[in-house]
Amino acid sequence: MCGQKGGSGKTTAAIAASAELVDRGYRVLLVDADPQGSVRTWADVAAEAGHPTPTVIAMGAQMHKSGQLDEIASGYDVTVIDCPPRHGEIQRSALMIADLAVLPCGPSAVDAWALAESVELVSEAQGLRPELRATTLITRRVHGTTIGTEARKSLRNTGLPVLRSEFYARVAYQEAPAAGLGVAQYAPTDKAATEVRAFVTELLKELSRGKTKAQDRRKKTASGRKRRRA
Repeated sequence: MCGQKGGSGKTTAAIAASAELVDRGYRVLLVDADPQGSVRTWADVAAEAGHPTPTVIAMGAQMHKSGQLDEIASGYDVTVIDCPPRHGEIQRSALMIADLAVLPCGPSAVDAWALAESVELVSEAQGLRPELRATTLITRRVHGTTIGTEARKSLRNTGLPVLRSEFYARVAYQEAPAAGLGVAQYAPTDKAATEVRAFVTELLKELSRGKTKAQDRRKKTASGRKRRRA
């Protein structure tokens, strides 16, 4: 979860997705890369309340180096990284190791315009790592308005795909972390829970699609090497 703009919903999405993945039986590593430490605070609250949580660790601008996150993450099914706003060096580090970059974005066209710097960071990383996939997530959409639709149109102009799932402005997103829970576990019948479940399902499909493409690239590379040797 990355993006240079604060308040876009990165931490909300990271916690909600991680808790839902744990609920589905995945072994999840949640990396708190934000010096503010909101994810770690949430994990402390969850532990005190006895709620199941992902494994939470803090890492920074060195996470992409050999023997750092790659070594720790090998024991988990899914790793989620919550990046801070503005700290470009930390986001660059995360983008050098991630399979999928998710850029949460507010519901207005202005929010979409502010995403330009974040998209540039992702593009730089993709220049070095073509296998890195990236997508955007609309957050804080207000029910009954067309603002989200306009934002979706603006986001398409960034060149990045936009997830079908969206997060609306709902109270459960604010209340769940304070209870040490994910949104879907805090209010399982709320519409916010439905949104989070759809988001996680879509993320898993994106990760699977990326893995398949990476395997195809490796096969083509290996085939080309064999032809050259022949």
